[in-house]
Amino acid sequence: MIDTAPIDAIRPLLSWLDMAGVAVFAVSGALAAARAKQTIVTFAFFAAITGIGGGTLRDLLIGAPVFWVGRSDYLAVCLIAAAAVWVLRADRWKLASLLWFDAIGMAAYAVIGAAKAHSLGVPPLPSIVMGVLTASFGGIIRDVLAGVPSILLRREIYVSAAALGSASYIVLVELGADSFVAGGIGFAAGFGLRALAIGRGLALPGYRDGGD
Repeated sequence: MIDTAPIDAIRPLLSWLDMAGVAVFAVSGALAAARAKQTIVTFAFFAAITGIGGGTLRDLLIGAPVFWVGRSDYLAVCLIAAAAVWVLRADRWKLASLLWFDAIGMAAYAVIGAAKAHSLGVPPLPSIVMGVLTASFGGIIRDVLAGVPSILLRREIYVSAAALGSASYIVLVELGADSFVAGGIGFAAGFGLRALAIGRGLALPGYRDGGD
C-alpha cells in the first residue's frame, strides 16, 4: 500500500505549478499560431495541445488519471490564453516572447512532471524522465503542427534544461528537502539554464563538430 502522505503534502505545489505550466505553454502555443497567421480555432487548438500535451503523456505513462479529464478549468485556461493572444494582436510580438513564455512553461512542467511521478511511487530516475517528457512533449507537438523544426532537432539547450530542473527537484527531495523548496530550486535551475541559452545563444555541440 502506497503512503499517501507525501502526495498530500505536495498537492498544493502540484496544483499551482500544473495550472501555471498549462497557462504559459498555452500562450506559447497560441503565439506559434499567431506567427503562422492562423484562425482563432487554430489558436485554441494550438493552445490546448501545447498546454496539456506533455502532462497527458506523463499521466498515461505512469498510469495516473489524465489530469484534465473530468475538469473544465485546464481547458478553460487554454481557451482564455488563446483568446488573449488573439485580442492582443500577438502577430506583432517579437519571437523572443514565444521563447520566454516557452521557457517558463518548460521549467514549471519539468518540476511538476517529476514531482507527480515521484509522489505516486515512481523511482527517481524514471521520475526525472517524466519531468523531461512533461516539459518537452507539448512543445514538440506545437513545433510539428506549426511546421518548424522540433526542439529535438535543434542544438539549442532545451531538453537539457528540463532535465536539470527535474533532476534538481528529485535529488533535493531524495536528500530530504522540503518539496516547496525543492520545487522552487528546480524551477530556477531549469529556467536559469534555458535563459542563458536564449540570452547568450548557448548550444550543445553536434556530432563530430570540428572533425575531419
